[in-house]
Amino acid sequence: MTAPRIPDCPLAAAVEHIGDWWTLELLHDACDGHTHAAHFEESLHTPPDVLADRLTILVANGLMRRVPCGDPTCDRPGAGSPHHQYLLTEQGRALRPLLLTMAAWVNQRLAPEERSLVLVDATTGEEVEPVLVDRITGRRVDTPECFFAPGPAASKAMRERYDLVDSRRTAPC
Repeated sequence: MTAPRIPDCPLAAAVEHIGDWWTLELLHDACDGHTHAAHFEESLHTPPDVLADRLTILVANGLMRRVPCGDPTCDRPGAGSPHHQYLLTEQGRALRPLLLTMAAWVNQRLAPEERSLVLVDATTGEEVEPVLVDRITGRRVDTPECFFAPGPAASKAMRERYDLVDSRRTAPC
């Protein structure tokens, strides 16, 4: 992977942590309750050695942790030790809204009958559509009233980029 154009860009950092599409697939399965390598292998049809490498990367990136299983019947064959499970860390669980939003983004472009995966309310079974809102005000953040701005630790490159963005945002058409 090439170095980001602006090293302190949080979007570049997200890509560094998430990496390839398979990371999203593994995180999706983990959010669905998969914890054992054999379950991931079965769900994703991934060879054990490839899966072991991918799980190792997720652990190294702090998105999952590898812990002893604690269940003596946990001896299914698969990648990694059969007596360990892989659990999402807080940082890994925090990616669930991103997964939900990405799926919703794709589904918005499809007719309802073309959707292969939908998010539903556990009580009603009705399809729900996630939106991003500010935790404090409850207002949607996907509007022109909300925009990126340099934070307190922004580098010179980041500040220069957003000075340019800000000037374009306030300039008349």
